[in-house]
Amino acid sequence: MTTNSFKEGRTAAESDFEILYEDNHLLGIVKPVNLPTQGDASGDPDLLSLLKEDIKTRYEKPGNVYLGLVHRLDRPVGGAMIFAKTSKAASRLSEAVRSRNFDKTYLAIVHGMPAKRQGRLTNTLLKNERTNTVSVVAKGTPGGKEAILDYEVIGTAPGDSLALVKVTLLTGRPHQIRVQLSHIGCPLYGDQKYGQAFNKPGQQIALWSLYVGFPHPVTKELVRLISLPPDEAPWSLWNRKTYQELARQF
Repeated sequence: MTTNSFKEGRTAAESDFEILYEDNHLLGIVKPVNLPTQGDASGDPDLLSLLKEDIKTRYEKPGNVYLGLVHRLDRPVGGAMIFAKTSKAASRLSEAVRSRNFDKTYLAIVHGMPAKRQGRLTNTLLKNERTNTVSVVAKGTPGGKEAILDYEVIGTAPGDSLALVKVTLLTGRPHQIRVQLSHIGCPLYGDQKYGQAFNKPGQQIALWSLYVGFPHPVTKELVRLISLPPDEAPWSLWNRKTYQELARQF
């Protein structure tokens, strides 16, 4: 059996967030763009803290609320995301991530066109903690970690200057999609960090978490969270039917 969250626009009563799935063990939501997943040096409000407060308010819970962070999305990225409401669920989902039994698929709009319309990218990535940037380095570089993703070009925009790409992660490295696609000459639309030569300041990065799928930590049923990108530029270069058809693949 599977649990499917494809209910575009569904919002739980009294919640400030668009909830895709919720039970006693899990909370699946649509992460807003430009909101850090957890607290950082900026001191800005973060998603994890806001969700804890949201649960506390909705269920009138006294004391602290537990909410486990299972995976992350970069601050400018939005879309489907899952959290654990118990430590047992968090532990089992973390194991699913480690054993690659946790599927993540994204949509990205990139400049240019990959040499092949679909393929696999395998690189070694190294993060510079001081600058919070990631770079592709030679295999065997100390501190480097293997990064693997599969991609498929869905279509091109008029003029062929932009392409819509579906990306399936096989590893979960910081900035992985942004760095690997930029490395093959296709930086993401709006990415100021890895595509400065192509993008203008103030543009919103076009990367969206379309699908998250995993076995429920208690029932073992397949949970599927699906979130379509917003109907605004640059996503609106493709019609909603395109995104709905992609969603139905899961």
